[in-house]
Amino acid sequence: MSNISRLKARTRPDYRYILEYRTRWSDNDMYDHMNNSIYNFLYDSVINTYLMERCGLHPPSSPQYGMVVHSHNDYFASIAFPACAELALRVNRIGNSSVTYEIALFEKGHESVRSVGEFVQVFVDRETGRPSPKGMNPELRRGLEYLLVDSSVSKL
Repeated sequence: MSNISRLKARTRPDYRYILEYRTRWSDNDMYDHMNNSIYNFLYDSVINTYLMERCGLHPPSSPQYGMVVHSHNDYFASIAFPACAELALRVNRIGNSSVTYEIALFEKGHESVRSVGEFVQVFVDRETGRPSPKGMNPELRRGLEYLLVDSSVSKL
């Protein structure tokens, strides 16, 4: 099975955290579906919501914060206002200071996944802007490990 086929087969139980998002009229583009730039906005939002709720992140003052160093998205079906999106989050890999997230977008009331994206963040020290030689702080790591789908691939 190809990687795209595996992603298209994703279901909500493949993820440990789900956040609802009510689409807005302004999310649609001239083709009457959600604009591709909104997907990245939503992916960033579900990640940061989880980090703030479950990992102790306070963006303006936390000693470490995540910098996105890679992102991509695979689109399978469109979604449009006034649909409610369900953003599903998991972690596929944790390194010393990096994490690879997978985010799926589902439309509430529909089974098939609409898109699957990947974000890679490197957590850096606020003062230096560089990854800490000690890695992620323990509270952050514990929160991310909760979302980890396969601990045998936890090191980058």
